[in-house]
Amino acid sequence: MKKLIAIAGLALATTPALAQTIVGNTTGAPTYNRALQGFSGLSAVGTATHYQVIAFTVSITGSYTWQNTATSPANWDNFTFIYQNSFNPAAALVNGVASNDDNPSVGLSGFTVALTAGTNYFYVVTGFDNDDQGAWRADVSSTSGGQVIVPAPSALALAGMGLLAAGRRRR
Repeated sequence: MKKLIAIAGLALATTPALAQTIVGNTTGAPTYNRALQGFSGLSAVGTATHYQVIAFTVSITGSYTWQNTATSPANWDNFTFIYQNSFNPAAALVNGVASNDDNPSVGLSGFTVALTAGTNYFYVVTGFDNDDQGAWRADVSSTSGGQVIVPAPSALALAGMGLLAAGRRRR
């Protein structure tokens, strides 16, 4: 049986095989100066790249394979990162765990990384340069049988978003 959780423009689906899909969109999202692959410095061409951050944990310590596909526009040049404990766009070189630009080509980005249960992680999807943005899909699998857990927004946060939307409609 398939379970689908929608989280503020984000969907997470799980299947019995423990393969998961996370979708999102960086179009019009906030910007930052992204790290280089390997977190060795900041990019000179990705100085204001649009990004989206997905907080998550994993259910079991083990190896997780992430493959991100740029879906719309097709093959926009995506770049993905995982950070541990926290992600601060003003300090993009801190807490980096994994990163990839082309896996194996433009429009695909991914890696296999060891993750620890009980640790907070942040999956960051961005572009290679400042003009690269769009919809994306990340397929995640685990050889250990673990799952990626994306926390649902709290009821208070959802109520707050509803009040903001209602206030905007009245104006």
